[in-house]
Amino acid sequence: MTVMTIRIDDDIYYRLRARAAGANLSISKFLRPLIEDAVLPGGRYVYTSQDELLGVAIQSYAILAGFVSEQSPDALRRSVAMAQDMLRNRGLIGPDDDPFIDVVGATNSRGETVR
Repeated sequence: MTVMTIRIDDDIYYRLRARAAGANLSISKFLRPLIEDAVLPGGRYVYTSQDELLGVAIQSYAILAGFVSEQSPDALRRSVAMAQDMLRNRGLIGPDDDPFIDVVGATNSRGETVR
């Protein structure tokens, strides 16, 4: 089994130690289920400090996509296809995933009709 070292503020450590002791567990046994949930398929969603930034980015994307779709649906289709390629290249979506089909409208990035 691998040993992992992390750095946290003293106050957080003391509160964590108290919570683990209250559950009659070592800190390691107390945290293990949380760490497993973060990496196992089907685990619960783990909130991160990046979620607020991601939320702002998603809202900005939605506003921009709405505006572009009214002005030039073809430009939106090309932009979505480029975004999908970037996401695939970074391993953020699978080879057959089309997360933007509803935004694009008539066709997906492979040119297939979407109804």
